[in-house]
Amino acid sequence: MEPFLELKNISKTYALENRETVEALHDVDFSVREGEFISLIGPSGCGKTTLMKILAGLVEPTTGELIAHKPEIFRNRGIIFQQYNLFPWLTTEKNIDFGLSAIHVSAENRRKIITHYVQVMGLQGFENVYPKELSGGMQQRVALARTLATNPKLLLMDEPFSALDVQTKRFMQDLLLQVWSKEPRTIVFVTHDVEEAVFMSDSIYIMSAHPGVIREKVKVDLPRPRDLHTEFSGEFIKLQKYVQEIITKEALGLEKLDLEIYKNL
Repeated sequence: MEPFLELKNISKTYALENRETVEALHDVDFSVREGEFISLIGPSGCGKTTLMKILAGLVEPTTGELIAHKPEIFRNRGIIFQQYNLFPWLTTEKNIDFGLSAIHVSAENRRKIITHYVQVMGLQGFENVYPKELSGGMQQRVALARTLATNPKLLLMDEPFSALDVQTKRFMQDLLLQVWSKEPRTIVFVTHDVEEAVFMSDSIYIMSAHPGVIREKVKVDLPRPRDLHTEFSGEFIKLQKYVQEIITKEALGLEKLDLEIYKNL
């Protein structure tokens, strides 16, 4: 099957004020299939957010190519960050409507789309409420609705649930997977949470510490839909342990440490 999107030898170097340079990414090379849910995970500072910005078209790579095998991919990308980035002067409905208005969707269709995503995200009764009056989880639901409303072919999510409490985070994971199953699209998801990556993904790309390179691709062959039974299965726990060991070694530089707790990793 032809890849939906390919990254070929992507590197990114930043110039510092003291005229020195720092390499954030080095020869990152991977591909994404259409409809696939992939996660990028790695230690802090490994370049995950830089890579996400390159995928979003917000940052140009220093070297390498980003290749889309369908031209509409680059014309229709959606990105959600950890910060909700809602417009505080707009209500829930008006926030969802913002992107639709920008691409000149008709008033009739905008109303249908807004109503649909208000229902999908469980925002009934909060249509005319402003962001400051919503909880963090509800604000993230509005942000997700606003992005999905424009029907992006590629959905980029940069640690979207990391600021939420445990229960709300799990609810948002389940909600996203439910929406994705009914409205398939390609998702690239950045997270620091190994359990989240294994639970959500078809494939996990593990990145090394600075500069970021792809250390390993882990295929997640767990059946869908996924639920609590999935999380407590032996295969889930085995995959989680395997990914966590690699990331722990990368994050802590264990080859340089002599701590008993890590001797068996």
